Amino acid sequence: MAILAPPIAVFDLDGTLADTAGDLVATLNVILDQEGLASLPVEKARDMIGAGARALIERGFETAGRDLSPDHLERLFERFMVHYGANICVRTKLFPGVLDALDRLEQAGFVLAICTNKVETHSVKLLSELGVGHRFAFNAGRDTFPYFKPDPRHLTMTIARAGGDPTRAVMVGDSNTDIVAARNARIPVIAVPFGYTETPVRQLGPDRVIDHFDELFDAVARLTCKAAA
Repeated sequence: MAILAPPIAVFDLDGTLADTAGDLVATLNVILDQEGLASLPVEKARDMIGAGARALIERGFETAGRDLSPDHLERLFERFMVHYGANICVRTKLFPGVLDALDRLEQAGFVLAICTNKVETHSVKLLSELGVGHRFAFNAGRDTFPYFKPDPRHLTMTIARAGGDPTRAVMVGDSNTDIVAARNARIPVIAVPFGYTETPVRQLGPDRVIDHFDELFDAVARLTCKAAA
């Protein structure tokens, strides 16, 4: 008899499992200060997060009313990545309920994986510093494969490398990038509303929205059972 692959829950990282805004904005402010521009409070810059470091830098400069050439942007991006990598978990914390939710999924036989548009080295380092890196069977960053979200192959290849059953898989994310990747991969998707997105996730058509990680296990169980039916 063939051994079935286990069900799998695949997580985005920034704005989904962890609130990384404090460290991302702190790094942006280092760059702005080096360029003679005023720092931004996290509350104001939080909505600028979600489209990657280059977009965050561009938005910071737009707020300051400063033009930014493509070459200058690339130089600032390189500085951003070095500084952020060295200060990746100063203010960052897991969202409330994450640890208990991961415990429940593991106890129920789910394999866990990460599918993030953070570069892999940063993703691995952050999860290690948060003390949860060992929980994930595979950690796929933006540069792990030739494809990244919203390309569905980023998600399907993550599931394959983690050894999960794609017919009993669910994606958990916070943005349209996650929702589109999951939808195109024909994987059910759960969204959290406390992450980094310009459009409220309830307007983006995920299969479920949870307001707290206490709700995750039941949502995952229902969706994976429905997908396998």
